[in-house]
Amino acid sequence: MKNKAEYYSQQYNARAMIPDHPYIFTRWLKDSAQARRTQAALFDLAYGEASGERLDFFPTHRSDAPLLVFIHGGWWRSLDKSDFSFIAPAYTRAGFNVALTNYTLAPEASIAEIVLQQLRALAWLYRNAEKYDFDPGRIVVAGHSAGAHLAAMTMAAVWPAFGADLPADLVKGGILLSGVYDLEPVRHADFVNIDLKLREEDIAVLSPCRMPQSHPAPFVTAFGGLESEEFRRQTGLMVDAWKASHVADIALPEANHLTICDAFGTIGHPLHAAAVKLIQEVTATP
Repeated sequence: MKNKAEYYSQQYNARAMIPDHPYIFTRWLKDSAQARRTQAALFDLAYGEASGERLDFFPTHRSDAPLLVFIHGGWWRSLDKSDFSFIAPAYTRAGFNVALTNYTLAPEASIAEIVLQQLRALAWLYRNAEKYDFDPGRIVVAGHSAGAHLAAMTMAAVWPAFGADLPADLVKGGILLSGVYDLEPVRHADFVNIDLKLREEDIAVLSPCRMPQSHPAPFVTAFGGLESEEFRRQTGLMVDAWKASHVADIALPEANHLTICDAFGTIGHPLHAAAVKLIQEVTATP
């Protein structure tokens, strides 16, 4: 039996399990550059004062449409919103606005600080809905890996405590992809905790699966069939914790920890179809 640190480092080091990950990242960069050249968009909108507090906004073709907010992963310490622009066209064509958020990367920022930045981003979007012509009453969050953790944290947030003008149900639904929802194992994964510096006392307040939802927003989950047992277990923890709001888990037998993002951004893929269905259902006008 491997010791705890060795086991968790092996289980959570997704890039080490994907030999062609450099090729995947290069393809994302190429496809994202193409999306930015061909789609109407506003880049690097400041939602806060820190240099990392920026977001990109891709409008859809219709006025007053829902908003999908996508939060990128990278273990809270790498990647950028611009790496994921390729996701936007599949949703703007479906009639949704798309915002992709950045945050200050670890170790410059702690996970607690990054969570607050994402709350700030969503609050800023809600307050600026009229300016960017979307419906503030129809916001859905999505996230991948560390971004799924952050998306879940926005679903656990007590929004009126963060701002008196913010509704309790600011987030109407969620799409959680290959997330990490209990941070206790991450504390023992040396390859990443060298930057995150998680301590025992951080775990309960930063693990969404240990918290109640602040309101019953429906959500879907997915993880790749080629991912480690720990990523599978993490999704199970989130589903069990918020089972009353869990709509579906989408089977992706051929996907790994990275190609799940390709599935999410591909029109006609079952994951994209499930995401569109969720957004339509939770943002349907009465």
